Amino acid sequence: MATLLRKIGLIRLHDRDTEDPKHHQGSLKGSKGGNQKNNANKHCQTANETNNILSTPEIKARKLDQLGKDKAGSGKDKQQGKDAKEKQQTGGGGGGSKTTSASSSSIPPLAPHRQHCTQVRTRRLMKELQEIRRLGDNFITVELVEDNLYDWNVKLHQVDKDSALWQDMKETSTEFILLNVTFPDNFPFSPPFMRVLTPRLENGYVLDGGAICMELLTPRGWSSAYTVEAVMRQFAASLVKGQGRICRKAGKSKKAFSRKEAEATFKSLVKTHEKYGWVSPPVSDG
Repeated sequence: MATLLRKIGLIRLHDRDTEDPKHHQGSLKGSKGGNQKNNANKHCQTANETNNILSTPEIKARKLDQLGKDKAGSGKDKQQGKDAKEKQQTGGGGGGSKTTSASSSSIPPLAPHRQHCTQVRTRRLMKELQEIRRLGDNFITVELVEDNLYDWNVKLHQVDKDSALWQDMKETSTEFILLNVTFPDNFPFSPPFMRVLTPRLENGYVLDGGAICMELLTPRGWSSAYTVEAVMRQFAASLVKGQGRICRKAGKSKKAFSRKEAEATFKSLVKTHEKYGWVSPPVSDG
C-alpha cells in the first residue's frame, strides 16, 4: 500500500514537472485577461451607474419637455411661413386685405405733392387779395364765399365811362357787375373758372349761364403770370369791345345765370375755338 502511494506521488510530481510552460503562461494570461475583463466590467458598470445617476426621472422629464417645445416651436414657425406664403399668393380672406393694405402703405402717397400745390395756391391768393384791397381806384372789390379763400365773389365797379354799358348801369342803378371766380387746386398754373352772376348781360362775350368767352381763361391762353386784377381789367375791356349791354327784356332780365349751364357753355366754346382758332366761328357752330 505504501508502495502504491509512493508511485501515485511520483506520477503527480512527474506530471507537474513535465507540464507545458506555454500552457502555464496561457493560464496566467487567461487569469490576467479575466482580471482585465472584470475590470472592464467594473468600469462599464460604473459608467452605467453614472448614466443612471444623470438619467434620473426629473432630468429625463426636463429633456423630453424641452425637446417637445423645440419641435412645437419649429413646427409653428414652419406653419406660419406656409400661411404667409399662401396669403401672399392667394391674397384671399382678411389676411389678404391686411397684406394688401400693408403693401399699399409702403407706396409713397401723393399727399406731399398735393400739399405743395395747396401751399402755392394759398400763398398766391393771399398775396393777390392783399394787393386788391390796397387798390385806391375802387376798380374791383372781393368777398370770400363762406370764408373760402378759393371761391371769390368779385364786384366790378367800373367799365369804360364812354360805353353804352356804363350808361345802362347808370340808368338801371346797377352799382357793379358781380362775378364768381373759383380757383383750381393747381392754380396759378391753371386758369380760374369765371362767370357772371348779375346783372344779366347780352353780348360782350358773355354767353349762356354767364360763361365768358376769353382765350386767357383757357388752358392754352392762360399764363401763371396773370393776376386776378389783370384778368378783371381784360374782362371789362372785352365787355365794351363786344358791345355788352344789360338785358332789359321783360322776364328774361330776371332769370339768373346758373353754374351748371355756364360750365357746359364754356366747355363747348373751348372745343369750338380749338377747332377754328380764336376767331369768329361759323354761325352753324354758334
